[in-house]
Amino acid sequence: MSVDPVNHPLRRPVVLEAITRAASGHAGRPWAAQGFTDLDDRASHPCGVLHGRPFPVFAKLDSAPDAAAKFTAEIRGLDLVERLAGIATPTPVGPGVVPVEDGWLLLFEALPERHAEDRTRDDWRSIGHTLARLHTVHSTQFGLDGQDGFFGPFRQDNTPVPANRWADFYAERRVRPLLRSAVGSGYLPADLAGAVERLVPRLAELSGAEPRPSLVHGDAQQNNFVSTPAGAVVVDVAPYFGHPEIDLALVDHFAPVSPDVFDAYREIRPIDPDFPARRELWRLFAYLAAVTVDGTSPFGRRYLGRLSAAVAHYTSVLGSQR
Repeated sequence: MSVDPVNHPLRRPVVLEAITRAASGHAGRPWAAQGFTDLDDRASHPCGVLHGRPFPVFAKLDSAPDAAAKFTAEIRGLDLVERLAGIATPTPVGPGVVPVEDGWLLLFEALPERHAEDRTRDDWRSIGHTLARLHTVHSTQFGLDGQDGFFGPFRQDNTPVPANRWADFYAERRVRPLLRSAVGSGYLPADLAGAVERLVPRLAELSGAEPRPSLVHGDAQQNNFVSTPAGAVVVDVAPYFGHPEIDLALVDHFAPVSPDVFDAYREIRPIDPDFPARRELWRLFAYLAAVTVDGTSPFGRRYLGRLSAAVAHYTSVLGSQR
């Protein structure tokens, strides 16, 4: 992390002017940035905190053609999980989504954050409690009719499927779309793509008991929970009603988490003893996303290996059931 980089995109005069205008309107009095902390190393877009009073502003800049749609979906998703589950979310600055000449800004009041490497036992427990509280909100359908989202740069179709069965929703709305993206990227070997395609129709045989549709974060990797003195605050949500295990599988997808996360979760909701056997199943779509975006980098190749191992494992499990 670097402080006060002079040439950061968020420090450009036209961008800084838009942030200042939004923050001043939000505060009801003039607001001015008095310092800047670069957070680019923690995001896929230019982002950082502009320090000012009475609040600092977290800002993210995206110049992609669908930037407004992505940021609007994030604001709507945060509103949904706060309203339905009563969990903490960041406060948008003004409308939250602000246009600039070559892109869009996402603006929140910055949080007093404790970084992942400095988390306390209470911080980890708060993440577990927050996830469990999300999962106590239910629906009669998998998906989220009328409100799609984004998983990273990928549009996430939340339209319910006719059968209203979790394995079908997961196959049609998560795995197959990202399989097409991975194939189209050219980074997914043809034999592995074929193995995934053959696995998809048999997901129901691996999925365990049919779950009740629960509100899920949708991108619940640990960095999408901000640890504050008041507890965990969720960010970068991609919510819909799905299988709670998909969040539990993603929370330690990129890096290990303390066992306190799962222990605290169990204080509110049980975790099926067979969940560890399904963990990699619920990561297939995320592996395909990583391969699509970063297939030639060391990061992407790592997840290509994990995808291959997971597909081989579940193919073997199905073979042993014959």
